[in-house]
Amino acid sequence: MKKKIFCSFIMAVSIGCGCAFANPDYLNSDYQLKVLQKVNSPKDLKKLNKSQLDLLADDLRYGIINRANTLGGHLGPDLGFVEPTIALHYVFNSPKDKIVFDVSHQIYPHKMLTGRKSGFLNPINTKISGYSNQDESEHDYFKVGHTSTSLALASGMAKARDLKGEKYNVVAVIGDGSLSGGEALEGLSNAAVLDSNFIIIVNDNEMAIAENHGGLYTALKTLRETNGHAENNMFKAMGFEYYYLENGNSTQDLIKLFSKVKDTKKPTVLHIHTLKGKGYTPAEENKEVFHYRVPGFMNAKCATVPENYNTITAKYLVEKQKKDKKILAVTPAVPMALGLSADLREKLGKNYVDVGIAEQFAVGFVSGAAQNGAKPVLGIMSSFVQRAYDQLSQDLALNNNPAVVLVFSGGITGADMTHLSVFDIPLISNIPNIVYLAPASKEEYIAMLDWAVEQKDHPVAIRVPMGKVVYSGKKDKTNYSKINKFKVEENGSDIAIIAVGDFLKLGKNVKKEIHDKLGINATLINPIYLTGIDEKLLNDLKQNHNIVITLESGVLDGGFGEKITRFYGSSDMKVLNYGAKKEFTDRVPLAELYAKYHLTPELILKDIQDINK
Repeated sequence: MKKKIFCSFIMAVSIGCGCAFANPDYLNSDYQLKVLQKVNSPKDLKKLNKSQLDLLADDLRYGIINRANTLGGHLGPDLGFVEPTIALHYVFNSPKDKIVFDVSHQIYPHKMLTGRKSGFLNPINTKISGYSNQDESEHDYFKVGHTSTSLALASGMAKARDLKGEKYNVVAVIGDGSLSGGEALEGLSNAAVLDSNFIIIVNDNEMAIAENHGGLYTALKTLRETNGHAENNMFKAMGFEYYYLENGNSTQDLIKLFSKVKDTKKPTVLHIHTLKGKGYTPAEENKEVFHYRVPGFMNAKCATVPENYNTITAKYLVEKQKKDKKILAVTPAVPMALGLSADLREKLGKNYVDVGIAEQFAVGFVSGAAQNGAKPVLGIMSSFVQRAYDQLSQDLALNNNPAVVLVFSGGITGADMTHLSVFDIPLISNIPNIVYLAPASKEEYIAMLDWAVEQKDHPVAIRVPMGKVVYSGKKDKTNYSKINKFKVEENGSDIAIIAVGDFLKLGKNVKKEIHDKLGINATLINPIYLTGIDEKLLNDLKQNHNIVITLESGVLDGGFGEKITRFYGSSDMKVLNYGAKKEFTDRVPLAELYAKYHLTPELILKDIQDINK
């Protein structure tokens, strides 16, 4: 596959470029705030006149772009929700009126208007998260980073309000593709029968991360094309009062609409049509790429993107599909995980399916496809896989269907607390029938993919490595049908290091540290399998080893290392498990986490010395 020219990355994959364009004045380096300096709370906002509200929109867009360019963040969806946020706080009375945001992809303007603008104007020196967080402000009510949750959360708040006999508005904001999630549809069904004040703002920007898919969005398109007058209106059919606004980026039109439904006595849907990326030309023209941006995107130079595990996956699927029409690539709204840019999705054609933000459906879908003879490969992010736990267990594993699940971005990171990816090993590895593999190199990954796609005996999950691609330099000839057979990378004695997946590199560094400081030639083992143990090998280690070290880039509780510890529980073998503590960390630097968890060769060596005292 030919290399492409891109400008920076969207999450793990670069899939587009936005270079020269005409800057609005709020993108100039010497931009001066026009109104935002006067707004420290929604009460200040209500004092502004019409022209000042328009100037405020420029200020908010400056803050959004400044934060994303400095720290990274969700650019496109927030740019498109500036005017609706201004109107919300102009009409409603937060925090008495409760505004609940879905997935937090549209919450930056809200944060700036509720006393947290420093996190956007001076993001380096202000610890304000990119997500809803009730610990930061009385205007937030939940820590939210996963999609399709606002309707359920807000419905619960409305029910509690009614039970207490209180009077105020509860507003749920949902959009940016979130409406297709199962929890959102359950939320609609239950909110429709609340029989009290409940306002849902459907932010229809025609997108998820990539383009929307599914009949629900066909219905929204019909409503847009008929200015909300289509006979087939799913919201009305469920019992909602319904209003449509074509220009969802008109502050004055929004104020009129919101004022009309404020203090309503019945569940109401406000369907507003907005422009994702509004006010920033590249984001308007390439909505998928500019959904999320990494720091420095404003000054990024177009360059060749090096091979990564996402592009490796994409190349594999495209080439495999040319030879086998039963290959089916599936994603729940994250095509970049599979490395599938728009042109590659087009090449796959009917052999590619984006099910929208619906991880539960995705797992059931690939199980059904595998049962009926297709060869499905589902790509899913580690921090989202927990949304489909029941389906992994019941729909897939219980039926033992040979679908392939690729888990991306699994491991210890400095991410927000809402997007941690350390829980997938305990979650997946303890479900019967599933074989969970952890490759340590490109060659292992390709060999595992080949085996997983062609075998018919098990559902197989592969924990795709993070970071730079590791090349072993030789073709992997491992027979992966020999389940739970560990690979001894280097033989030694006294100390055995069992290093999982992309922590094999750390294992090599620990081995070197032990050799240099203690003169011991440790055994290095690549376990490959996360779902079981190699009992024969572990028993053999008892002959000339007295310490076993396990290294995994994931939470220790219920993880791989505990399986090793449990095996040696009745023996004299000493076992040291290294990985993450069971906790929610929030944007903690990776180096700090590694030090805290003793995931450095020096700290591991000290633990070995201490245990032998």
